[in-house]
Amino acid sequence: MTNHKIQFTTRSINETQDLGQKLGNLIDYPLVIALIGDLGSGKTAFVQGLAGGLQVPEGFYITSPTFTLINEYPGRRPLVHVDLYRLENIKDLEDIGLDEMWYGQAVIAIEWADRLMDGLPADRLTLTMEIMDDNCRNLFLDAAGHDAVNLVKALEDALSE
Repeated sequence: MTNHKIQFTTRSINETQDLGQKLGNLIDYPLVIALIGDLGSGKTAFVQGLAGGLQVPEGFYITSPTFTLINEYPGRRPLVHVDLYRLENIKDLEDIGLDEMWYGQAVIAIEWADRLMDGLPADRLTLTMEIMDDNCRNLFLDAAGHDAVNLVKALEDALSE
């Protein structure tokens, strides 16, 4: 399988959101994005930006679905925002139907995806977020599969312009 890894540093919530929006602008096919990082690392901020890039209407407030597990939003490409923080076990995924969503048309952003890595599609984008200080985050993008690799390369090109 083809892989491509890159690293970014963001120095504010706005920079993390901007990176998510730039990525969202480039997505034109179903994609699973696994988000990994401690509480407060910026996973939800990234998804807020991603939603902007996917043209989720402004009337939708993007918040972490900690208690509902899944929030769905309309857009240029539908966005499914998943939070596995409270997930007790993998069987719960069958109950909420997440495994069936892999085959839909949405972009699926999964917070706390490290709780499920073996159950995720092999072709995906994994974003690991590391807290450096109150504002600074190191973000590691790991693209697996042809589409995800091309997406990350397009993001690199867009950021270098």
